[in-house]
Amino acid sequence: MRFFIFILFVFSSSVLWGQFHFSGKVPQEHAGNTIYLSLVEDYRKSTRVYLDQIVQKATVDSLGHFSFQGDKLNMQNRIYRIHLDGCSDNSGADHFLGRCNNSQNVLFIANNKDTLQFPTSFEDQSLCTINSTNPKSGLLLEIEELKGQMAFDFADYPSEANKKLNLDKWFKTLHSFGEEVKEPLAELYIYDFLSDKRNETFRFYLDDLSTNEYYENLSERLDSTYPNTTFAQQYEAEIATDRDLAGFNRPKSSKWNRTIIALLAVSVLGNILFFIGKRKKNQTSQLLERLTPQEQKILHLILENKTNKEIASELFVSVSTIKTHINNLYKKLEVTSREEIAVRFKK
Repeated sequence: MRFFIFILFVFSSSVLWGQFHFSGKVPQEHAGNTIYLSLVEDYRKSTRVYLDQIVQKATVDSLGHFSFQGDKLNMQNRIYRIHLDGCSDNSGADHFLGRCNNSQNVLFIANNKDTLQFPTSFEDQSLCTINSTNPKSGLLLEIEELKGQMAFDFADYPSEANKKLNLDKWFKTLHSFGEEVKEPLAELYIYDFLSDKRNETFRFYLDDLSTNEYYENLSERLDSTYPNTTFAQQYEAEIATDRDLAGFNRPKSSKWNRTIIALLAVSVLGNILFFIGKRKKNQTSQLLERLTPQEQKILHLILENKTNKEIASELFVSVSTIKTHINNLYKKLEVTSREEIAVRFKK
C-alpha cells in the first residue's frame, strides 16, 4: 500500500511540475560532437547562436542520437534553439557565432512540459522536422518557409513598384499568419524580421507602424499572454522609439505625397501591362504543375547537381529553409532521392 502511494506521489509530482524531453537524430558523422540547447529570450538574438543563451549541452552518441531532458525550463512557451556544432572545440569561440560551415541549428517553441522529437528526413537531413506534444513548436519553421516564398517574389521583379506591392502583400500575409496561430512569440519572430534595420522591409515597416493597428494589438496580446516579461517590455520600447522615428521621417508636404503616389501609380500600371504582355511559361509536365515557383527553382538547381548549401547561397535563404522545401518537393513528386528526380526530369 505504501509503495502504491509512493508511485502515485512520484507520478503526480511529475505531472504537476512538468518535465521536458527533447530528442532527435543527426547523421552518424557527428557522433561524439557536442550539441547545445539554448533559450532565446531576446528575439533580436534569434538569427545566430550566442554563448549566453546556452542552458544545456549533450553529446551525440555513436548512432547519431541526442537527448535533452529536465525540469528547469519555463512552464510557459519560450523560443529555444538546438545547435549542433560541427567545429572542433579548439577552434575558438568564432564557431558559436555562425561562422562554422558544419554548424546546424533549429529554432522552436516549447515549454517545460513538452516532448519533442527531431527525426531525420529525406537524404538524412536533420533538425528540419519537428514532432511535438506542443502544436506550436513548429511555427518558426513555417515562418521560415513563408520568408523563403517572400524572397522568391522579390527576386522575380526587382523594380521599385513591384517591391512596394510585394511589401504590402507580405506584411499582410505574415501579420495574418501571426494572428491566426495565436502565439505572440511567433509574431515577435515575424516582427524581428520585418523591422530589422538591415532589411529592405524597414522603411515600409516605419510607414506601416504609423497607420496599422496591428502593432498596438500585438502589444496587448503580449501583455495578456506574457505579462511582465523582458521581451514584451522590449517590444513596447522599440515600437515607441520607432513611432518617433517614423514621425520625424514623414514628409511634411501633402503635395509631395500626392506626387509620390502619382508616380507610384504610373509605375504600377507599367508593371501590370508588362505582366499582361508576358507570355505564359510552358510547363515541363503535370508534375511541375504541383510545385510552387520556389520549389520549381530548387528542382532546377537540384538537376544542376547543386548541394543544399549551394542552393541556399544562390537563393539567399537558410539551409534549413531549403531542406524544408526539398521535403515538400519530394512529397509532391512522390520520390525519395535526387537520383529519382534525375530519372524523371533528365532525358
